[in-house]
Amino acid sequence: MLQVNEYFDGKAKSISFQSSTLPATVGVISAGEYTFGTTKKEIMTVVSGALTVQFPGMSEWITYGAGEGFEVAGQSSFNVKTDIDTAYLCTYE
Repeated sequence: MLQVNEYFDGKAKSISFQSSTLPATVGVISAGEYTFGTTKKEIMTVVSGALTVQFPGMSEWITYGAGEGFEVAGQSSFNVKTDIDTAYLCTYE
């Protein structure tokens, strides 16, 4: 079953689904800066565009482009910013 999720007044939207191995979402984040919370470990891959990420407890920002990915621990939050609409795939462990 597909479920549509919407965050930040519609500036981030995703569709949840069960992949062959893990729960996942595919979505788009509009240009801006946002803070996302996690309940489970997230493995996020940028599909198109770029995300600049600030991980929990870190002061620096790291940019990930199309085809690149990163992990975020569960029970935490992380900051992202982007100058262009960016598509992503996220799996949850």
